[in-house]
Amino acid sequence: MEAAVGERGQITLPKAVRDALGLTKGSVLKVELDGSRIVLRKSVDDAISRARGRFQLDADYASADEAVHAARGRAPASAAKKR
Repeated sequence: MEAAVGERGQITLPKAVRDALGLTKGSVLKVELDGSRIVLRKSVDDAISRARGRFQLDADYASADEAVHAARGRAPASAAKKR
C-alpha cells in the first residue's frame, strides 16, 4: 500500500488500514522515527478505544442497537413506537 504526501504535508491512510485499526475522524496517532522509517501508532487511552473495531456484528442484526436490544430482551425504541 502507498500513501502520497499532499501539499500541506498530509497523507491519507488507506481505508483497509483505517478499518483494521478502527480509526475514525479525530483518532490520535503517535508518530515516531525508526531510522529512516516513520512509525504510526494508534494512541489508546481507554478500554473502549482498545476494543473498537475488533468485533464483528452478527449478520442477524441490522445495527449494533438491534443486537444490544436483543441481548437485553427488549425491542428497539423504533419498533416500540410502531405498536
